[in-house]
Amino acid sequence: MKVCIVGDNIVSSLGFTTGENVAAVRRGDSGLRYYADRLEVPEPFVASAVCRERLDEAAERLGVSSEKYTRFERLSIVSVADAVAGKAVDLLSRRTLFVLSTTKGNVELLDEKLKKGFGPERVYLWHTARVIAGFFGNPNEPVVVSNACISGVAALVVAKRWLEIGDYDTVVVVGADVLSKFVISGFQSFKALSPEPCRPFDAARCGLNIGEGAATLVLQREEAPVGRVMVEAGAITNDANHISGPSRTGEGLFRALTAVMQGAETEEIGFLNAHGTATPYNDEMEAIAFERAGLQQVPVYSLKGYFGHTLGAAGVLETIMAAHALKEGFLPVSRGYQQCGVSRPLQMVTEMTECRMRQCIKTVSGFGGCNAAVRLKI
Repeated sequence: MKVCIVGDNIVSSLGFTTGENVAAVRRGDSGLRYYADRLEVPEPFVASAVCRERLDEAAERLGVSSEKYTRFERLSIVSVADAVAGKAVDLLSRRTLFVLSTTKGNVELLDEKLKKGFGPERVYLWHTARVIAGFFGNPNEPVVVSNACISGVAALVVAKRWLEIGDYDTVVVVGADVLSKFVISGFQSFKALSPEPCRPFDAARCGLNIGEGAATLVLQREEAPVGRVMVEAGAITNDANHISGPSRTGEGLFRALTAVMQGAETEEIGFLNAHGTATPYNDEMEAIAFERAGLQQVPVYSLKGYFGHTLGAAGVLETIMAAHALKEGFLPVSRGYQQCGVSRPLQMVTEMTECRMRQCIKTVSGFGGCNAAVRLKI
């Protein structure tokens, strides 16, 4: 039995369906914009924001009012609804599990001016997950995966394990995060934000851009999947190097890559979708880990120049994009890259390429030394 992707959706600055987002990336569009007076933060910033008017329209069609549901919850519900539309998925079944991936959830409700009548329990991630799963009438206690920037891929690994042990027939993984004063000011205090669109792995990179959005993957087990993208392998590791700095040797990511490469040959991997935040240390660490894993000749790209870093949504969103790159046979340009800025040579994708591949790897890394990777196969 293989764990397969049977439904997906992306809600981002580039669109409200996976198709819209894939088309935008293929065109080379970016959702990153300059904001001078948003969120009352100390400095202007570049970020990727979801269209509020379009979210209101999509939520209204589902009966998801802003009086009863927060913006974070509405994004998540809209994404799940599109991902399951027209699919053979019974959300009312005890054999269906919801998994929420997020780093901050409703953190903006900590601001007294933004509470808008929502109770204090709404900031708890477990409660938020219940609200989202409860909207669809799911009877199970949802699972929350909140592990810094690897949350999305970690949630997919957890979902794969639940399906493999046979406790569930379907797992709905939704990853989401929204722009907030808490997040932007926090990264500004780290001096980690770029004042311009980010440039992953480039010599002139100077930091990341934050993005917001929601993405949903619906996973099921199938005995003989035809035309499906399968989650072939997944791994979560931690090198415990530093609270915010990645390993100098890439040890944790190297171990995750080694784990997901079991049963596959290097020449079978069509591309690497890197975490690629455009921060000096993360990109260098990834380059070292890729070389140590013997993957330095595999084409590499980052999607942060299109969506920004969408935090808890990133691992789900970017895995969906990787799955569609496999299905449709294309390699997206690593937007913002011009000149190598890491110590290990990488095969960065600098031109939109049409090609047929059967496997790829998606990597993520985060604060506290956490790392994760998944290998997809079609």
